[in-house]
Amino acid sequence: MTTSEWGRVADDGTVYVRTPDGERAVGQYPEGTAEEALAFYAKRYDELEGSVHLLEQRVNAGVISPDEATETVRTLRTQVAEANAVGDLTALVGRLDALGPVISQQRQARRAERAERAAAAKGEKERLVSEAERLAGSNDWRNGANRLRQLLDEWKALPRIDRASDDALWRRFSTARTSYTRRRKAHFAEQNEKREAARLVKQRLVTEAEKLSGSREWGPTSGAYRDLMRQWKAAGPAPRDVEDELWTRFRGAQDTFFGARDAAMAAQDSEFAANAEAKEKLLDEAEALLPVTDVGAAKQAIRELAERWDAIGKVPREKIRPLEDRMRAVEQAIRGVEEEKWRRTDPEKSARADDMVAKLQEAIGKVEADLDRARAAGDATRVAELENDLASRRAFLEMAERASADYS
Repeated sequence: MTTSEWGRVADDGTVYVRTPDGERAVGQYPEGTAEEALAFYAKRYDELEGSVHLLEQRVNAGVISPDEATETVRTLRTQVAEANAVGDLTALVGRLDALGPVISQQRQARRAERAERAAAAKGEKERLVSEAERLAGSNDWRNGANRLRQLLDEWKALPRIDRASDDALWRRFSTARTSYTRRRKAHFAEQNEKREAARLVKQRLVTEAEKLSGSREWGPTSGAYRDLMRQWKAAGPAPRDVEDELWTRFRGAQDTFFGARDAAMAAQDSEFAANAEAKEKLLDEAEALLPVTDVGAAKQAIRELAERWDAIGKVPREKIRPLEDRMRAVEQAIRGVEEEKWRRTDPEKSARADDMVAKLQEAIGKVEADLDRARAAGDATRVAELENDLASRRAFLEMAERASADYS
């Protein structure tokens, strides 16, 4: 019989392992020596010990989930307890049992991490829902749809939380997206209707503009084009595929008419250039009337000049305003002198001024008589009052006499 610390080989070749509960047969090795038999079963033990060691490393490193670790410990413990191997199987079982508290701590830690991640995910989803609901009520049709797609991608990247909360938040998120999408579709449908209506209006305006392009009624047709332009702006944009084409035609019709008008006006201005020179000579005569010394003569002269002015006829457009302003200035100067003369010779104002002078002179005479009596009586207080009154009335009389002189 051959023995070792953890097992022995009987004479019949049976191999036993020693355990705290006694010996247990683990097999036979009839085709070799007892030492070879013990070595064979000891190698099996080494393999088991290697599996236990590897599991310890993986558990301690946290690279295996607590559930998987628990199942592996259970499986490996059964294998060790029933192993046909020679070695300290009890120690291996103890090492496996020692992993239990480690796995329990890791399970609690992972549970806390999951709770923390769930809380963070819930907060993120609530944020996404809030932003989606804000977008649902906005009119940002260009950027809103893109942002909602981004929010959906962010939602998908987040882990699920408890089912009730997740479902409730998803319903709000989905409702917000649906609401925005419906409003956006309604908006663009309305825009399309408006654009289509604008297309019809602008097609009509283009037709009218093209009909007017050959007109030679410069004034009325210019006004008609201004009215067409106001209608064009009020119509709003047409569909993009026709807007530029319609505008090109509309603008082309305008350019045709106004080009012809400008050419005609240029020819007319050239024709009227001599008239402008004649009117400038008349203005020299008119301005020579200033300053006015004889209103009657000046009025007669300006009337004759006005008749000659009208007889000359039209002048180039850019000359109209400057020439008329100069003539108007002369007329206003003559009129101003005439009005001033009338103001000074107004009989009603002259009579009122003379009446005021007479009344003041009469009042001053009475005050002077009262002053003489007060002086004779030696009444100093009364004298002072009457002297002040007299000075005031004489001042008024002086002003009244100057006014009366203006009307004389």
